[in-house]
Amino acid sequence: MTTANKLTLLRMALIPVFLGVLYAGFPGARYVALGVFAAASLTDLLDGYIARHYNQITNFGKFMDPLADKVLVMAAMCWFVEEGRMPGWVLALVLLREFAVSGMRLVAVEQGRVIAAGWSGKVKTAATMVCLCLMLLLGAPDSAPDYVGILSSVIIAATTLYSGAEYFIKNRDVFKNAD
Repeated sequence: MTTANKLTLLRMALIPVFLGVLYAGFPGARYVALGVFAAASLTDLLDGYIARHYNQITNFGKFMDPLADKVLVMAAMCWFVEEGRMPGWVLALVLLREFAVSGMRLVAVEQGRVIAAGWSGKVKTAATMVCLCLMLLLGAPDSAPDYVGILSSVIIAATTLYSGAEYFIKNRDVFKNAD
């Protein structure tokens, strides 16, 4: 197993740790969870760099790396929705985009095409991870408006919509060739 794949598996293993810390709710849990989430997010940068730089690109990594990113982000977003700090429609929008892009990739594969991730998708993932870190770090007390949560939700929604639209516009010919 390559170093890049080990880092991807580490990211997956950190997801239940992250959620466990949040749900434990001990004093300072949010900051410990932030550390776990940030470390997991940084493995995404590191495993991609290692895979490309040291020629460690594998089919396992092509599948697991984006899955690990999505599961990490969705886990955090689900927690924020449950806590009332993020509107459910933002989570639904992100889920819709991910399912739609995955569906388009399946149609493309049937046509013998592989559609690589675009820069806007990478920006979306990075912006989402940064926003979720900020929400963990700067969460408003229960009595105050959560401006960080509101702004983060807007940024997540905007980058999700943009990257999804760009993805479908650039690859619309996939559906012209579909049966």
